[in-house]
Amino acid sequence: MTPPSREPEIVPDPAVLSPGRSGPADSPSVGGGRASRIGLRTFALGYLTLLLFVPVLLVFYKAFEDGLPNAWETVTSPEGLNAFWLTIVMVGVAVPINTVFGVACALVLVRQRFRGKALLNSAIDLPFAISPVVVGLSLIFVYGPRDGWVGPWLAEQGVRVIFTPVGMVIATLFVSLPFVVREVVPVLREIGDEQEQAARTLGASARQTFLRITLPAIRWGVTYGVVLAAARALGEFGAVAVVSGKISGVTETMPLLVAKEYETFNVAGAYAAALVLALLALAILLAMNLIERREEGA
Repeated sequence: MTPPSREPEIVPDPAVLSPGRSGPADSPSVGGGRASRIGLRTFALGYLTLLLFVPVLLVFYKAFEDGLPNAWETVTSPEGLNAFWLTIVMVGVAVPINTVFGVACALVLVRQRFRGKALLNSAIDLPFAISPVVVGLSLIFVYGPRDGWVGPWLAEQGVRVIFTPVGMVIATLFVSLPFVVREVVPVLREIGDEQEQAARTLGASARQTFLRITLPAIRWGVTYGVVLAAARALGEFGAVAVVSGKISGVTETMPLLVAKEYETFNVAGAYAAALVLALLALAILLAMNLIERREEGA
């Protein structure tokens, strides 16, 4: 009688599972060994330090180099306060509009099929490719009160766009348009439409399906898009500078104030205004992180 065959015993390779190693991810063959990993990590951290951390820290230092009173005077002057609140208003108007448009456009791109879809998908990225200065000039060609396409007619109706906050908001809408769309589109593709179809089958309306199924599923994509759009709107300079006329106390935002103070040799004031912009951006990021942690802890 032939004895039953035995399966060969698998002996782990000590070179792979040795003490102090957590698996193949830490093996020398992946990443080039410890020295290579440390070198790559040092290079990445050094690059980020020189490119991001050092300039931002220098803004904090330079803002108070000549003392707090000088910096405080620039920020709290009538021009500084007007620039601050105008910047907040522009962000508060442009970002919600682009959020609504971005979600709607993402739904159209992912959930619908139609001719010209590829063209629309490419057109959304135009603000990434076109210089902000060109954007400002194009808006003047459209809304200019003298030679613009619809500007003269609007002027007859008593509506001014160029050299007013209205034109600045339009310019901000243009440059911050793609962010929500580009954050929401991949999320919609990942989640699919099975749950939405099931909700429709059970009798839910389109509005109920969106509010109860789609929106909760894409909320983090929307959040990241809003943060990116707000950061872009906060720091926009080129397009706004062209359409605003840089009228002090009227159409001057914080980035324009930074440039003006620097050009008039008030370096401390320029750094103080830049510090306010940096703090606003950090506040947006902090708020997003707090919301994310609260959601994870819920």
